Amino acid sequence: MSARRPTIGITTYGPSNPSEPSDLPMFSLPTGYVDSVVAAGGIPVLLGASALPAAEVLAALDGLVVAGGGDISPDVYGGARHETIYSVNPARDSFELRLVRAALERPELPLLGICRGMQVMNIALGGDLEPHLPDVVGEKVLHRLPPRLPTMHPVEIERSGLFAEIFPDRDLPVCSWHHQAVRKLGRGLRPTAHAPDGVIEAVVLEDRPFALGVQWHPEMQALQDRRQLRVFEALVARAKHT
Repeated sequence: MSARRPTIGITTYGPSNPSEPSDLPMFSLPTGYVDSVVAAGGIPVLLGASALPAAEVLAALDGLVVAGGGDISPDVYGGARHETIYSVNPARDSFELRLVRAALERPELPLLGICRGMQVMNIALGGDLEPHLPDVVGEKVLHRLPPRLPTMHPVEIERSGLFAEIFPDRDLPVCSWHHQAVRKLGRGLRPTAHAPDGVIEAVVLEDRPFALGVQWHPEMQALQDRRQLRVFEALVARAKHT
């Protein structure tokens, strides 16, 4: 009998707020997350925001991906409001923060934060965010196209530790789709990749076997670029040992 594929939880967008009486509240997720986990050998399990105890949710999983999406409310981390902040969802903020904090109590559980997910990790560890990057670093490097569209830019990856194992190249073209980023780093997080303008593009939690975040969107490239699939493969490989 072949070994069981590990179950990888992926947080979802929502719950949505219906604009029409005939609409239903919905959770949703771009297919790239599911496709990437499947391609890496895992079984994706979609996690909608709920009041369930986070520890019980995690007990059903071998690994966790905290997905991208809309902005985190600045109220969560004591940040400044900004006119560009969009798609704030308090239910999702609360659920994901509880989930990440509970995951950090299980050192053996592999954790990957993608874009917003990396920001959730940072906030869960006491960090905060820049509310709008162009106000701080300008627009020499575009982290998204106007009004809210993805774009590409390079990142430089450190040459030691877990990130060097996953990404053997120093320079990597990535799909970027954000206007906020880490400002103050959370406890124990170490930057492991930067954009040319100095924005932190990846972090790793030093005292965990596999707890890392990327500010870009590997799931949007993974099926076409094996270099991006490697982060999902590393997550699934680690999940097999939980």
